[in-house]
Amino acid sequence: MTIEAGQPLAGQPTSARQAGARRPLGGLGRVALGRAGRAALLATSRTPVPDALEPLVRVHREHHPQADLALLARAYRLAEASHRGQKRKSGEPYITHPLAVTMILAQLGAGTTTLVASLLHDTVEDTDLTLAQVGEGFGPEVAYLVDGVTKLEKVDFGAAAEAETFRKMLVATGDDVRVMVIKLADRLHNMRTIRHMKPASQVRIAKVTRDVLIPLAERLGIQVLKAELEDIVFATLHPEEHARTRALLAGHEAEPDTLLDPFARTLARQLTEAGVAAEVSVRPRHCVSLHRVLLKRAAAPGRDGRPQCPQPADFGRLLVVVEENADCYAVLGELHTCWTPLPGEFKDFVAAPKFNLYQSLHTAVALSGGEVVEVLVRTRRMHQVAETGVVALGDPRQPGANGADQGGDELDRTDPARPGWLSRLLEWQQETPDPDAFWSALTADLAGDREITVVTESGETLQLRAGASCVDAAYLLGEETGHRCIGARVNGRLTALSTVLQDGDRLAVLTEQGDPAARPSGPAPDWLAHARTPAARLAIERWLADHPARLPVVRTGPSAGQPAPPAHRAAERGAAPVAVAGRPGAPVRLARCCTPVPPDEVSGFAIRGGAVAVHRTGCPAGERMRADGRGVLEIHWQPDGAPASGYRATLRAEALNRPRLLADLTAAISGEGVGIVSAEVEPPQELRVRHTYTVELPEPAVLAAVMRAMLRVSGVYDVSRPHAPEGGGAPRTPAADAGPAAGNGDDPPAPAVRPSWGIHGRSAAFTGHREILPVRARGSEG
Repeated sequence: MTIEAGQPLAGQPTSARQAGARRPLGGLGRVALGRAGRAALLATSRTPVPDALEPLVRVHREHHPQADLALLARAYRLAEASHRGQKRKSGEPYITHPLAVTMILAQLGAGTTTLVASLLHDTVEDTDLTLAQVGEGFGPEVAYLVDGVTKLEKVDFGAAAEAETFRKMLVATGDDVRVMVIKLADRLHNMRTIRHMKPASQVRIAKVTRDVLIPLAERLGIQVLKAELEDIVFATLHPEEHARTRALLAGHEAEPDTLLDPFARTLARQLTEAGVAAEVSVRPRHCVSLHRVLLKRAAAPGRDGRPQCPQPADFGRLLVVVEENADCYAVLGELHTCWTPLPGEFKDFVAAPKFNLYQSLHTAVALSGGEVVEVLVRTRRMHQVAETGVVALGDPRQPGANGADQGGDELDRTDPARPGWLSRLLEWQQETPDPDAFWSALTADLAGDREITVVTESGETLQLRAGASCVDAAYLLGEETGHRCIGARVNGRLTALSTVLQDGDRLAVLTEQGDPAARPSGPAPDWLAHARTPAARLAIERWLADHPARLPVVRTGPSAGQPAPPAHRAAERGAAPVAVAGRPGAPVRLARCCTPVPPDEVSGFAIRGGAVAVHRTGCPAGERMRADGRGVLEIHWQPDGAPASGYRATLRAEALNRPRLLADLTAAISGEGVGIVSAEVEPPQELRVRHTYTVELPEPAVLAAVMRAMLRVSGVYDVSRPHAPEGGGAPRTPAADAGPAAGNGDDPPAPAVRPSWGIHGRSAAFTGHREILPVRARGSEG
């Protein structure tokens, strides 16, 4: 329900305008008649678009009346011809997928170039069409977008393919944010059709969507897409809770609204009397939003000590849309004058936008009967950006986008091509070449779905993730500032560096005085316990590794609590671990799926870029490469060779579940002088549990000692080296990687997960937050 209040908004037709106020035909001059005739002639001579594109064209023209429809038609014909004969899991022709993805983007208001790239987004990955052919036919801009969303081949990258694909997409997004917009629309359609996947695949895909893509949609401000993804993930991972919430929503919708609708009409009348032009509407909550409200109700007992029941106001909020920024505050004044505002419920995101471009005034007022109603106030432009985020800002490559023609600051963090959070993410990802560490750091960084704003005493504004400490703020000001930091002052009071900052804090970072050219004292190892941002952690770890005098050095990797690898210098290594017959000097990559270590029997295969992938004999990934016709290269271990980062091995321990098993196993591994790179712990099944560790060996000969030390831990009855570092599922079969019909094939290998374990390994309500374990799990159970 939408109610208009006050005078018509600027740009809207009055009743006279709505009537048309047309001149009689005889009143038109010859020039006007000639122009009308030529326009009609041109309209009849337009190239017709394929019937399948008609619904898409109608939606696209609503946002872009001058769109190049011939370009869209040409892209569709090429996509349809390329995908002809391919089927999806549902049995539908594959072309229905790029069409549906493109319709989602058209509904968001994306430009023609984005829609063209969306129609072609799977052609390079799943058909014989090459990127060069796309560039020749549609230009380098479309080719860049298609390349950005094209997944890397698992046969080349093994278990690292998913992490490296996301790294590639994020780097491409740093130059053009439309890459990630297309990826999100692609995932939304795959989630809409997820029912055609196997139950275990549904859970795996839903978890990756929850942990990575929903936070990315939130950070890009695309709320309409994020809300639907959340509801589908909720239904997939918590079908029972979702069904109960949907039943509550259906029951509320079936009954007349006796609270929000009458209040909306009352507020509209009040604004009309005050002369404020506005539209007042009731904005229903989507399923996950209502579920979160119900959880808060259940956690806060009423006066009788019992959990509170759902209230009518829980099912929606009022949305007031005005024309000018000043009108937002005028509406707020009327609300707070005529009704009682609730202390602490007012938030001004108009003067201080959120990190994802969101702007609105939030308040809550108490009605005469004691009911509390939430109200959002925003302008039309704010509403558009709140719904579609960076898509509403237009094409970042077109002149005048993002207000550049209005003299806006080109470094402003609302730049659609480089949001502030993305700039920071791209900075630290360059310092994390290891795909396992990158994936863990990425999911940990995205788990903080809220950012805070801190202002320095010199007036500089810092954007940090919620939960960040003074250590994180110091390194955000610069690595040298962080190394020289000796203390902090928050809101005028001296405080510890471990202090967690709050939104709106005023901060001063205190640094050591003296010669700026002198070497700083540097961070202490315990700073890692207080660092929450990947950039700060990486800078501290780099300092500790480069200054071994501060032993013992603790290198934690991307998350706190992770045992430390040995303090060796990468520069001391670097000789090729294997020699390849006939290919001297060829780059060598030890496969992460089977982690070969001397003296394992190994096979070599040529991959992209002239490199050689080394797999253990019997590795399923290597056997697939052999079956695909890739020739096996003759290789042998170099006696004095070693990778720059040391040999890595994946070890699996089968044990009877007991308290402190994780601590004892990690202590046994560390006691052999071996560092743990990543760990996975599966939920116990029938009192048995499986732990999988990826370790970094100072020397290959240490591997046997590590396995014996793990086997000596009480409760452990078997230690083995799996062919793939998944958490316990069987190695992926070729059918799992088959063609475009496999749906979302870009997710990492993950253990077979029982749906009953819910969203975080327990039957619980959806919260949208990740659970932090003592050792950050690298797989989908993390």
